[in-house]
Formats: sequence, C-alpha cells, structure tokens
Amino acid sequence: MKIIWTFTLLMIPGVLSSIRVTGYSGGGVSITCRYDRGYTDNKKYFCKGQWSECTDRIRTNTKNKQVDSGRFSLYDDTRAAVFTVTIRDLREQDSDIYYCGTDIYAKVDSYTEVNLKVVTGQQISAVRGYSGGNVIINYKYKTLEENPLIDVCKTGADQCFTLINTDRAAEWTHDGRFSVHDDRSARLLRVFIRELNENDSGEYKITVKVSEDYSFFSEFHLNIRDADCCEKSISLSAAAGGSVNISCRYPQSHSADVKFVCRRSGSDLCAEETSVKESRRWSAEGQMQLYDDREQQLLTGIISHVTQQHSAEYWCGVQSDQGHKSFITRVLVSVTGTDDFLTHINQCYSESHLAFIQQITVFCVA
Repeated sequence: MKIIWTFTLLMIPGVLSSIRVTGYSGGGVSITCRYDRGYTDNKKYFCKGQWSECTDRIRTNTKNKQVDSGRFSLYDDTRAAVFTVTIRDLREQDSDIYYCGTDIYAKVDSYTEVNLKVVTGQQISAVRGYSGGNVIINYKYKTLEENPLIDVCKTGADQCFTLINTDRAAEWTHDGRFSVHDDRSARLLRVFIRELNENDSGEYKITVKVSEDYSFFSEFHLNIRDADCCEKSISLSAAAGGSVNISCRYPQSHSADVKFVCRRSGSDLCAEETSVKESRRWSAEGQMQLYDDREQQLLTGIISHVTQQHSAEYWCGVQSDQGHKSFITRVLVSVTGTDDFLTHINQCYSESHLAFIQQITVFCVA
C-alpha cells in the first residue's frame, strides 16, 4: 500500500519528489530543493503543514544571496537551479511535513515534499581549550548513515572555510593540525585539534552530508585562552625500576571536571588514559595512580616500577560533562637504565633462601 501511495503522490501535478530528513535537537539541517531552470526568476518558499494549509516559514525572490527569517534561511542558486533551506536550533516539535516550492503564477506550484523528523541529540554549545594544548570535540548522533561525508569548517563573513573532511569510517583522517574520526559502532564523531593558539577561537560547524538531498550539522564556539596558572610543558626523568611523579595544575574553572593523564601513541592521538572523578581520593588503573586536589587545583600522577617503555609523551587534561577533552600540559618522561638488568636483579632477589640470595647478589652486582 505504501508503494502505491508514493507512486500516486509523485503523479500529482507540481510534485517533483518526496524526501525524508532526520535532524537532531539543538543542531540544524540543510535541505536541497530542485526546480526547473525555466523558473529561476520565480519566488521560492518553504512552508510547514499539509499542502492545503501549508504555512510559510520563509519566502523570497532574492537570488544568489542568503535570506534569513528567524531560524530559517534560504539560498536560491539560480546557476544550479536549486535552492537550499537551512533550519537551525532544531526542536522536536519541528517534526512535521514541509514543502519547498516554486511560486508559479496561474499554474500549480512546483514543489518537493519534505518529511522532517527531529530526534533528541547532543547539543554542542561551547568548547574551551588552551594555548599550546590540544582539544577533542565529541559529537554523538543516533541514526547510522551510509558513507556520509563529514566536513569540519570554521565560519566567518557568512562563509564556512573547510578545515578537514572525510568519508572514511573506523579510522582517523589527518590534515595538518586537524583530525577527524567517525566511530560508527559508537555513533560518535571526534574532532581533534592540536597545537592550539588564540587565533583558533571562533565559530565552528560539523556537517554530516547524508545524501544529495540533505545534511545535518552542529555549530559550536571554540574559546582558546592562555592558561596562566599552568605550565605548557614539563620534562621528567627516572631510573628504571623507580617511580615517576607527575604534577599538573589546572584552571580553577575546571575544579569539578574529570581529570585525566594520557599517553601519546604512535599516531598523533592520546591513548592509555587514566582518569579521576573525585577530589582527594586516589584512582588506580594499572601502573598509573591519580590524585585530584581540587582546593589546590593540582593533579598528581604516579607511575610505579617504570621501564624503558614508559619513556613517552604524556598529557594532563580535563574532560567536560559533554565529553570534550582539553589537553593542558605536556609531560615528557625519560627512563634511564636497562630493562634487562632490572629484570635480572628482580629474578635474583626473588628467591626466599637468605644464603642463596646473598650468593646471587654478589653475582648480580658484579
């Protein structure tokens, strides 16, 4: 029955197509509406509700320039014979039937039916980072799209300048200081920006192009400031078998946030993360222990029984309640001594018989 209904709909004079669009509350959607090239001079509009009582949300005769009307905007590209309708700050009550149409005098208007569904989503409003550090921005979505094109851009002067884009899933894409990853299983987009500076502050937009018909997006403000309280880089050294003590300060505004220390992997990312969620209580994960003194704004980490493998780059940072991560202080750890010698010593001293230990100790030290 559904197939018959769709076929009948497309046979009605004026109907060009019918599309389904999914958006997320707090974000936005951009919808592409096509029309016959013979109607480039005609007015274009976008209305809500059943066709017989469709109420205009925006209507304009302006060409090749964006026109705004509240949360709605329309851009009529006469060269391509398409106009794009953008809706921002989506709400679940926006779910309804819409029509994007061409106003044709004394004839049935040419239009496209748009079935918009708005679902609850993560709203990204503001992200804070610090000069010299890094930041990870997380954007969760619910529907699993097929091979979408992901674009991250910085907006300015009514334009969006692309910083990085990709259509690859399950792997990171890198371009200069920017990286993006689409984790389909978790339905999570991650944007990683390195070596931040104050010029990175501004408005950003993450766009997921689902098809030629529409895309959904989220806009946010990135605020980069200089963390006067905190060192940007620390160098530490320790002997194999000993301990490394890491101390990182953080801005008072992050006192209630989750703190973490992570180790940079072979790529440009940070893995092997240990976090602490409570104040003045040790959190132990593997060989790393963390202690957060919120009154002093001081994060302390201890790595015990270090080996050559612990020589690496680490980062101290904070995580917001939306999951965004700001990497504040870089910690370079250098472990001296040989792991083979340490292992040999431990084996020698593991025997329980005192006389045997004394004999072996002479051998080991020699």
